[in-house]
Amino acid sequence: MRRRLLVVLTTLALSLPAGGAFAACKLGIMAELPVTMAGLRPMVTAQINGTDAQFIADSGAFYSLITPAGAAEFKLRLSSVPFGFTLKGVGGYADVSLTTVKVFTLAGFPIRNIEFLVGGSDPGGGSVGLLGQNVFRVGDVEYDLAKGVIRLMHPDDCGHARLAYWVTGSEPYSVIDIASTTPTLPHTIGTAFINGAKIRVMFDTGAATSVLSLSAAKRAGVTPESPGAVDAGYWHGIGRSLSKSWIAPFSSFKIGEEEIRNTRLRIGDVGLDNTDMLIGADFYLSHRIYVATSQHKLYFTYNGGPVFNLTSSPSTKAATDPAADEPSDAAGFSRRGAAFAARHDYQHAIADFTRACELAPGEADYFYQRGIARWQNEQPDLAAEDFDQALKLKPDDVSALMARAELRLRGKDNAGASTDLDAVDRVSAKEADIRFTLARDYVRADLLPQSVVQYDLWIASHSDDSKLVMALNDRCWLRALSGQDLGDALADCNAALNRSPKDGPINAQIFNSRGMVRLRMGDFDRSIADYDAAIKLQPKYAWAVYGRGLAKLRRGKNSEGQSDIAAAIALRPRIADELKKRGIAP
Repeated sequence: MRRRLLVVLTTLALSLPAGGAFAACKLGIMAELPVTMAGLRPMVTAQINGTDAQFIADSGAFYSLITPAGAAEFKLRLSSVPFGFTLKGVGGYADVSLTTVKVFTLAGFPIRNIEFLVGGSDPGGGSVGLLGQNVFRVGDVEYDLAKGVIRLMHPDDCGHARLAYWVTGSEPYSVIDIASTTPTLPHTIGTAFINGAKIRVMFDTGAATSVLSLSAAKRAGVTPESPGAVDAGYWHGIGRSLSKSWIAPFSSFKIGEEEIRNTRLRIGDVGLDNTDMLIGADFYLSHRIYVATSQHKLYFTYNGGPVFNLTSSPSTKAATDPAADEPSDAAGFSRRGAAFAARHDYQHAIADFTRACELAPGEADYFYQRGIARWQNEQPDLAAEDFDQALKLKPDDVSALMARAELRLRGKDNAGASTDLDAVDRVSAKEADIRFTLARDYVRADLLPQSVVQYDLWIASHSDDSKLVMALNDRCWLRALSGQDLGDALADCNAALNRSPKDGPINAQIFNSRGMVRLRMGDFDRSIADYDAAIKLQPKYAWAVYGRGLAKLRRGKNSEGQSDIAAAIALRPRIADELKKRGIAP
């Protein structure tokens, strides 16, 4: 793919002078890829055989990839990969195959008969896959995510020129050496220092937040048990498993000429050999970065604002000065607004989205984007108005329908939410990842049968996804609560436990679900055993304590049963009422 892509894109070469005193150096722009941040996911719109498709720009992916569900949705034919080929990342290994897209259109250029890998977990954000290094290594590449663009660059006679061409005068910039690449090891790898300890870093736009490996953190004197370290839950990547993570304080992170003191970083399993840290989209948003593969160097400048701690309020200096390089059209304002929103700078985001709406009042997506920013800015009524307007302009817009449904669920308008969820169900492909979210939102709307239908569709197309264990457990639980298809429910719980590792994050929930199935089936001794296993993992798990109480009562252990039920009600006062409406009572 790399050779064919280079041939196509170099037809758009434009000349730019490079910085410094190297007059002979010229930079050609092979292509500009507009990027819209969906949270911390840099999204690029392409076309698969003439139909729009969203991809995550993932500089950490060695090759471009389409998910199995995406391949099914676009009716792409699969073939086998060479024997011994494996795909590994965060979350471990994933099954992989190949497909060929007859016409893949990127940046307006049609590229014919392009191969993609097929495999891995769904990356989220409405994307069907990843654009990887076989795209970004056709030449040099500039990442300017704060302004919503990635540029594929062609340097000419620039061997020793300063390629941070946007830097003027005495403005500070950093430059670091990066490792030579090969077709099988094409990643951007450099060196940084954490608490003074040297580490090997990979620049990875596909990682939403930067993450340091546990071994590198330990070399820097930090472990999950260190003072100030807190549980950060689980995260997932291409592999089929979830990975545990923590947020921990570090006294120093230094890369190039830039040092960040007293910061907090995510630590966990990065899933890659010979890499100590993934430098993620949070870093990219606060920097303009030029990857000079031609020189084996990486240039970057700081845009302002927080680098890693994106949960804090924005700095007094915005990520990009809104007065500088003002966008010239609605799309430009939209992309810059999305970058502001990703950094939680909602004031500037809403202003940019408003300008986009003014310049293109017929474009539904700009109203949707402003609605999301207003919702995040705790303005739900204004958000609802924007979602309504987006849906007036585009009634089948899945993103706006889902956003309005979830806003209505928050306001206890289950009927209105159900109408929107039903609309999403009608217009979405049966393989779409959105069905996982649909299933969970139907539960919030107290529509359990509809939720099971969504899980049926999602599970059928996501057999190797990191969320599969959760989906199997959820479907088991819903069937148990409803008292229907209990044999299928038991099979779901058993499959979830078989797939989940011994220290899996939801094992307590799976044992609880299976305990309820066996309670419904009258298998009280095994039900009690499952509830015991759930409580051992999570001692204050009210659902498991209550369920065990019911099983003990049915087994004739009245005193123990009543004691469990009382303990569960103390933990969750309304639990008896919640189960009674499902026909489950002492």
